[in-house]
Amino acid sequence: MELLKTLQELNACFGPSGEEKEIRECIRRIAPGRIDEVRVDALGNLILRRKGSGPKVLFAAHMDSIGLIVTHIEKEGFLRFGNIGGLVAENILHATVRFKNGVRGTIVPDQSADRTKLSLNDLYVDIGAESEQQASSLIRIGDTAVYDAPANLAGGRIISPYLDNRISCIALLWAMEQIGESANDLYFVFTVQEEPGLRGAKPAAFEIDPDYGIVCDVTPAGDQPGSKHYGSSSLGGGAAIKVMDTSVICHPDMVDRLRALAEAGSIPYQNDVIVRGGTDAGPIHTTRGGVQTGGISVPCRYIHTPQEMADAEDVTHCASLMAAFAMSRLPARS
Repeated sequence: MELLKTLQELNACFGPSGEEKEIRECIRRIAPGRIDEVRVDALGNLILRRKGSGPKVLFAAHMDSIGLIVTHIEKEGFLRFGNIGGLVAENILHATVRFKNGVRGTIVPDQSADRTKLSLNDLYVDIGAESEQQASSLIRIGDTAVYDAPANLAGGRIISPYLDNRISCIALLWAMEQIGESANDLYFVFTVQEEPGLRGAKPAAFEIDPDYGIVCDVTPAGDQPGSKHYGSSSLGGGAAIKVMDTSVICHPDMVDRLRALAEAGSIPYQNDVIVRGGTDAGPIHTTRGGVQTGGISVPCRYIHTPQEMADAEDVTHCASLMAAFAMSRLPARS
């Protein structure tokens, strides 16, 4: 499964939070390895199971993306919008977006807006319409849009929209390719509606009732110029083993187990501590009586902008570490 080609295939799917059908069907079609059960739950989570007699292990990567939703159509044909997930006004200026029906537009600030205090209320989408009537014939209130930008390689790094979290979906798919014999009961869950509040993972984890959880997501890299180091990882530093974010303090046994597996398999790794942002590990680790949960993250720069950046080798290492955990001998829940 080649990285750029697969990423382009996933990015071609329309998949903002709440509208994951296209991306779900794409992942379902290309998922590799032995799969004994496939199902989609009521919220739209894709659950792939490889049966085993050992402990239940839930691997999760969210497949939804941030986006925007139309809230008003101006008489001149411009579209006002709100956010689905974390949009920051200054990060999306003049980005090209596309709607599900193929209509494209660009995000523009009001001419009178104070550029030092921009908010989403100061922005609109110009789809080239000449009037409210023409715009309304193309777009309705409540229609959603996503970034429309290419994915490219820059040396060993990839620049693309929606690395959060399509790149982690690829890491999990790669891990599924690598898993050999395992006694564990493995669940690979591609979750919905993570961006607006970690919603999809909660019912999936409640239904599965796992003994262990591993969440793969991106994590903010702290290696940018002028970084205040709210992220501890760096691009090219290896798989980022989560210690803490705002949604979870990972169980020390899980952190130690992942570190030991990385060292035994000569898999480069680094510690992941972030002080802003959370992952599906949050709702998973508090499911039912509690789940020992860890995180394996892909360091990423410029998260939630139209052009994020990650290192291809880090993706490989995340996949290898997830596969190693899937094949490891795990104690049964007491």
